[in-house]
Amino acid sequence: MNIGIIGTGYVGLVTGTCFAEFGIHVTCVDKDENKIETLKRGEVPFYEPGLEELLKRNVKEGRIKFVTEISEAVKSSLVIFIAVGTPPRGDGSADLQFVEAVAAEIAENLDDYKVIVTKSTVPVGTGKKLKDIISKVNVKKISFDVVSNPEFLREGAAIEDFMRPNRIVIGSDSEQATSIMKDLYRPLYLIETPFVITNVETSELIKYASNAFLAVKISFINEISVLCEKVNADVHDVAKGMGLDRRIGPKFLHPGPGFGGSCFPKDTRALLSLASDNDVPVGIVHAAIEANERQKELMLTKMKEALGDFRDKVIAILGLSFKPNTDDIREAPALSLIESLKGENAIIKVYDPASMDNCKEIFPDLHYAESPYEALKGADAAALVTEWNLFRNLNMKKVKETMKSPLFFDMRNVYEPSKMREMGFEYYSVGRR
Repeated sequence: MNIGIIGTGYVGLVTGTCFAEFGIHVTCVDKDENKIETLKRGEVPFYEPGLEELLKRNVKEGRIKFVTEISEAVKSSLVIFIAVGTPPRGDGSADLQFVEAVAAEIAENLDDYKVIVTKSTVPVGTGKKLKDIISKVNVKKISFDVVSNPEFLREGAAIEDFMRPNRIVIGSDSEQATSIMKDLYRPLYLIETPFVITNVETSELIKYASNAFLAVKISFINEISVLCEKVNADVHDVAKGMGLDRRIGPKFLHPGPGFGGSCFPKDTRALLSLASDNDVPVGIVHAAIEANERQKELMLTKMKEALGDFRDKVIAILGLSFKPNTDDIREAPALSLIESLKGENAIIKVYDPASMDNCKEIFPDLHYAESPYEALKGADAAALVTEWNLFRNLNMKKVKETMKSPLFFDMRNVYEPSKMREMGFEYYSVGRR
């Protein structure tokens, strides 16, 4: 089978590369000529562990190619995935202009039956809207079907998530399209991957509901962490006690400085917008968003109470990406922290293994260190914001000697409070005694 992927961002490139690894011939499309040339060389323009090695192999073996014209992918493919961006509008709703433009261009080039698949995260009703657009533009009245096939890729673990997913969701109103999609994912039948076959609208909502639920779970444990600090409880023990209940589970019960990234902030707001359009209150999701903002402010408040005043204080920030093993800084807690510290005239030194180049585009005037120890040198305080493995095994004796004062804000609870205090640190964590 030949397939086309429109859009070579995170989702599109991971999807195309992994399908190529299944032995399928993939044509990826992007209008950015420089990006296409980079991909032809097997180079990945973002950080994702293992992806570049996989891409180079499939480029070399001729299973994946990169072009700038949608027409080339449409004419050579039976299944065409739309994987372009759906950025948030000012009101939180998803902006579908890129998805709709791609759908119209696909329609202009239809020459035979195609299955057109939304891989981008899109609100409920998008499948129907795209079907209407394609039908209107498709003057030759070529047969086609529109399918929803949401992605559930975790940044930093995307290849594993594609190759061994928890589930595959296929939303379709056509038996023919459903059969083609099942055939496309046939390698996953061998490992008994659960398939959820449903209608388009349900499939579209599954993605938003999943991400919103995980965001709620994070905000819940963050609120409990605040309570723990007030009543002399330990949030890690609370989370463990909760997580051992199989109805709850341990995942996403890790307190921290709030959630960020390309999905949770955007998708929770989009779900609120969708619910509002349909006059349905979703107070739990709204509360999770508000709790997330409070958690970010609380981290800053802790630092201010300890330091007194940020003016001319040297603050070392360890970790910029919203999570480890990615260079994605979209809505990362570190960014809001830096913004607030800059507003109060702090001197900020930062280090991150992967995302400093991305951060320089937003904050070009920070001091970008070449190692965590350089960032910590002469610092009045340190904030560990992203739990990269590199930061889990710092030489804390060297850290203490390097810093001007041993104020350490561990926003991911990486280190043991008792040991840190024994070493002479003034140590602050999240929700621990």
